[in-house]
Amino acid sequence: MLYIVLVLVLAALGLLVTALITASSLWAWVSIGLSVLAGLLLLADWLRRRRRSAAAPEAPADSSPPEPAEPAAPAEPVSEEQTTLIPASGDLGDPADTPEPAPADASAETETTSDSDPGVEDTPEADVAVLADLEDEVVVVDEHPRYHLRTCPWLGPRDTIPIGVGEARQLGFTPCDRCRPDATLVAAHR
Repeated sequence: MLYIVLVLVLAALGLLVTALITASSLWAWVSIGLSVLAGLLLLADWLRRRRRSAAAPEAPADSSPPEPAEPAAPAEPVSEEQTTLIPASGDLGDPADTPEPAPADASAETETTSDSDPGVEDTPEADVAVLADLEDEVVVVDEHPRYHLRTCPWLGPRDTIPIGVGEARQLGFTPCDRCRPDATLVAAHR
């Protein structure tokens, strides 16, 4: 049905161009007639499909007994990211009075509430030379001297700044001892 409508629309377009070139109103009226016919065919097809879908049974009338459904796997809990609203200008107050957001689980609580920086990863000199040429991305936290992988547990809800590992080393940042970014990036590079 749609192919017929397509052919009618293309024929109507051709007749309209012919009517414009020859300045004949007859071809223009024939083009309009074909367009109306194509529209009526589309409407008839839509009504036919609508009646067919309304007449179709909701469930198949099958005389065989239904198969037992497999038990659904338990869904893993979805951790929702909490959105923190920014106060209006002038209502900032003292940052020390602002409570830290609650961590998702108890194990992360000890890692994220600690303001102390993690230790420095020991990186062999050969790996330092490799890292200087890498452009892989690590993250840093403002006012903290370490760079981390995005998956570092110490980061928690802290705001991070992406930066290249070579640039981070040039700026004086040192690798985190918890996520060991130097060892991970050198291993991935080799």
